[in-house]
Amino acid sequence: MNNGLANRYGFLAVAVAAALFSIFPLTDTDIWWHLACAREWVQTWTPTRLPVVNVHEYFQRVVGLVYGIGGAPLLVAFKAVLWGAVFALFLLPQKKPCVECQSKSASLAGVTLAAIVFFIFRYHFEIRPVLFSLLFLGIYWNLLPHIFRVSHLAPRVSHLAPRTYFLLLFVLVIQWLWCKCQGLYILGPLFAVAVLVSAWLDAWRLEIKLSKGLRLFHVGVVLALFAMPFLHSEGLNLFLYPFGLLDRLVGMSPSAAVFASEIAENRSPFTLLMAGENVLESVVMIALCGAGLVIAVWNALKGRLGLMPICLFATAVLTLVAERNFVLFMPVFLYGVVMFCNSLGPRLEAWGSKKITSHHLLIIFFCLLFFLLGLWARSLLAYDSSMIASQRVPVDAAAWMAAHPHEGRLFNDDRAGGYLELVNPDDSVYIDGRFILKTADFFERYLHYADDPPLFMRDADSLHIGRAIFPLRYYARWGKLVSALETHEDWNVVYRDSLYIVLNHIFPNLVSER
Repeated sequence: MNNGLANRYGFLAVAVAAALFSIFPLTDTDIWWHLACAREWVQTWTPTRLPVVNVHEYFQRVVGLVYGIGGAPLLVAFKAVLWGAVFALFLLPQKKPCVECQSKSASLAGVTLAAIVFFIFRYHFEIRPVLFSLLFLGIYWNLLPHIFRVSHLAPRVSHLAPRTYFLLLFVLVIQWLWCKCQGLYILGPLFAVAVLVSAWLDAWRLEIKLSKGLRLFHVGVVLALFAMPFLHSEGLNLFLYPFGLLDRLVGMSPSAAVFASEIAENRSPFTLLMAGENVLESVVMIALCGAGLVIAVWNALKGRLGLMPICLFATAVLTLVAERNFVLFMPVFLYGVVMFCNSLGPRLEAWGSKKITSHHLLIIFFCLLFFLLGLWARSLLAYDSSMIASQRVPVDAAAWMAAHPHEGRLFNDDRAGGYLELVNPDDSVYIDGRFILKTADFFERYLHYADDPPLFMRDADSLHIGRAIFPLRYYARWGKLVSALETHEDWNVVYRDSLYIVLNHIFPNLVSER
């Protein structure tokens, strides 16, 4: 009997574990401005960089539909199913049974390792556009190797099966949709390049001579994927969007350096570790990425330059640059774990027969799994039925603000901006999570307000800011500014709870500019 992780039981177990550990409240604050944009495109009252490209439009429409039907609980269930589907798609190529599959112990070892990784990094399983990108990559992971397949039986493009053209049409449609789901749509054609390189290396290794027609077909597929943005009305601006995104991610230009250094998710796990933030996650992340790099390089030295080593190396490097890219690394890494477990089984079985029985190993692995599931179940008791993380967004404060209008403009913390846009659309916000729409100078000045209260007070007068809302606990970088405003004669505290504080600005002849 095939008891390997590659069989249908382990395959489903990993997908179910990913789905289960994805069940937690909406902690990502960006989802709220996505939902606000799904209802109606929203703008902050502060200047916006041009051109504006809503690269997330289709993602916003989908999540807006789900949220409109069942609110936050249904949206959480929806993202849990999608995260399970992502890992199912990436493990699907390893589902084929083999005569040398490993024992039950090795199979459960792989599932347990996957569950441990999922549990440690469960709060990375957010409902973000990257989830759609991973879903599309999972589909490409399965389909593109068939499109770029080379063999002695089909050396000419004319001999390709009709199924190949159908798969190509399906992939092109996905790429067209992906262009309006997230700026990471560029990963689609880049992944196609990796698959093509892998296929041509295999052909070279197997001494398969490819016809000119087949090579042109392969290159044409890649170029068609790159060209999909031009089939949208935004055209060139949409095509160029990923380059600006990369600039702001790694800070290649001086104007983008502030974004790369100040946005927490853009920082390297090494930076987070040295700063004492997310220590356990950072250590494990660095260790896993190091293991991934070793596996990739080892395969390269052995002459196995396949798709998995290429993708594993690339995603490990991306993760070490910015910790938010770890979600791109995880599926590829677990695919590599599957391959490792497939070769580990006989050795583990032989070791177990001498040192410890497979039944003892099964007991250990089951205990670890149930311990993790117990911790997960216990964490659910801390969540309320709203499935909204009130520590991250001003749920009660926003309700109070909606019932108590103010004069002048609103200043807010960027993480609260999206939620305020959704629940109180009549009160335009100062900033939200769409940092790419702001200039670096604007963002840098905004950050300086936290350490320079006089600067904020001068700008509040000139910009006619009549109300400000700040977090008191989560991401509470505003402590110095809040203390200064509380004691200033021109500012009054009008609302306070354990998480947020709202202050009104009092000065004569203020014209309402809401």
